[in-house]
Amino acid sequence: MIDGDRTGNPRPAAPTAWMLARVTGPSMSPTVRSGDRLLVRRVRSPGAVRAGDVVLARFPSRPDLLVVKRVRRAVRGGHWVEGDNPFGTDDSRSYGVAIVVGRVVGRIWPRPGRLGPPPPD
Repeated sequence: MIDGDRTGNPRPAAPTAWMLARVTGPSMSPTVRSGDRLLVRRVRSPGAVRAGDVVLARFPSRPDLLVVKRVRRAVRGGHWVEGDNPFGTDDSRSYGVAIVVGRVVGRIWPRPGRLGPPPPD
């Protein structure tokens, strides 16, 4: 992320362990919905993420795409992630292995709280 100083020169923003993410689309419904705001903690190592965690991730095959998904399992090179809504999702089934950027700690708006478990299969 780039931020400007008083002279108009770009400077890097201060790194932080926390991020906010806004959900768009139905891929994680009913756990999170389009418009929800999530608090995300950056991960420093792949081992900080476990199966069942809701995460913010990128796909090497689509580096421009940042997604909120649920980790299914660790795989060589990253994690296999899937949306909770199997009928409306772009996930590892389409793009392969994902690199986890952060773990979702909870929803901050409109219904603050922790996220529930995955829906039953």
